[in-house]
Amino acid sequence: MGRLGWQVGEVGYGMWGIGGGPGGFTGWDYDVAPDCLDLAVELGCTFFDTAWVYGRGVSEQLLAALLQRHPERRLYTATKVPPRNREWPPGKDDTLDDVFPPDHVREYVHRSLENLGTDRIDLLQFHVWEDRWAGDERWQRVVADLKAEGVIEGFGISVNRWEPENCMRALDTGLVDVVQVIYNIFDQAPEDALFERAQRDGIGIIARVPFDEGGLTGALTRRTEFPEDDWRAVYFGPDNLGPTVDRAEALKKVLPEGVTLPELALRFILHHPAVSTVIPGMRRPAHVRANLAVSGAPPLDAGLLAELRRHRWDRRPTAWSM
Repeated sequence: MGRLGWQVGEVGYGMWGIGGGPGGFTGWDYDVAPDCLDLAVELGCTFFDTAWVYGRGVSEQLLAALLQRHPERRLYTATKVPPRNREWPPGKDDTLDDVFPPDHVREYVHRSLENLGTDRIDLLQFHVWEDRWAGDERWQRVVADLKAEGVIEGFGISVNRWEPENCMRALDTGLVDVVQVIYNIFDQAPEDALFERAQRDGIGIIARVPFDEGGLTGALTRRTEFPEDDWRAVYFGPDNLGPTVDRAEALKKVLPEGVTLPELALRFILHHPAVSTVIPGMRRPAHVRANLAVSGAPPLDAGLLAELRRHRWDRRPTAWSM
């Protein structure tokens, strides 16, 4: 994990889906979740990415129980401070006071510590970011103080969808150890500048949304519908569902024999040396087995990589993509 020096499994665990709660994915099952987490540990997963907002603390509590069940294992905990105004991403006029005033950061650090049942967070992240805040010394001071106090070891930023370079000024401060960014076969823009900077400065990269919210699983059709309380009902609305299905079908035509589209999606992400870990969501044991099985797979053929680069899809943030 970059200059932090942690040795983490290249396939980590994204804990939004199993956390449940409003504004997220439907289909969570709190009875099955512990089995999924235990299976992941058994199969070698060591990095778990959660956030207070995932179930309003429930996901963090699920991780706490996992830590208690496996005291002999070194499992890395990453969580996120929610924006004070609960806006994902921030509005164009939002200030640091609207989103991450120091008192708010400290309040949610201690909420997360209580939920996790620990006295230290391995990686604390801001759940949104705008680089216009980078020069504000208040967030710099609270992060530096939390590190000095031993409350957190590393600090990271989760950058907004399709804005991988909206963090470069923050990296200039030297306080950002890790960047969490959307990176997948469709969303290859982090390769343009962010990854080179990360490798140069020893910054860890967490690749999120490896399956484009399900578009890169190959399971969607033009008739796919999601429940109203599932955020994908908005994301895969009329502007996005059809084009996503068409692009996934095109990718299926280049699949090597015996390789599934989700496997190919993960192997593409892991081919890049800047990536420290990828964090697919896993709500069923079958998801855990399939995704963890990708770890240690051989590198993709150079010709196949070149073909996959042709499927890059550059998009701009819109109302439905948030």
